[in-house]
Amino acid sequence: MTGRSSPAWVRALLAQPWVGPLVRLALVSAWLIGGIDKALHFDRAVAEQAHFGLQPAALWAALAIVVEIAGSLCVVLRRFTWIGAGGLGVLTVVAMLVANDFWHQAGAARFMALNSFFEHLGLIAALVLATRLGDTQID
Repeated sequence: MTGRSSPAWVRALLAQPWVGPLVRLALVSAWLIGGIDKALHFDRAVAEQAHFGLQPAALWAALAIVVEIAGSLCVVLRRFTWIGAGGLGVLTVVAMLVANDFWHQAGAARFMALNSFFEHLGLIAALVLATRLGDTQID
């Protein structure tokens, strides 16, 4: 699904049946891998949540695992894309506010947190686009 101003070769490439699934998998890859890693190392996932002050840490860790894996699968499989992408977006907003609090930092740490904050904002925008395209035919 591209605009008419796109060159024919771009339209042909994007029309390939493998492009849609590959792009959706790439979009959610960080969440999917993160959720699997948290599930395999639950004690570390709990420690991570506690580090950021989220209590009860075990509940937050379990919630993150479910949202990261189930939400990712919803986006990749184009089933309930809106709820999968929405869950990943909300989880990302929470992460942005607790882990990338650039407003409380200075120097290089502030720069890194600010950059990460806006990278995550861009991912949320991509999830919105994936939701908008979720019902269109882009296999």
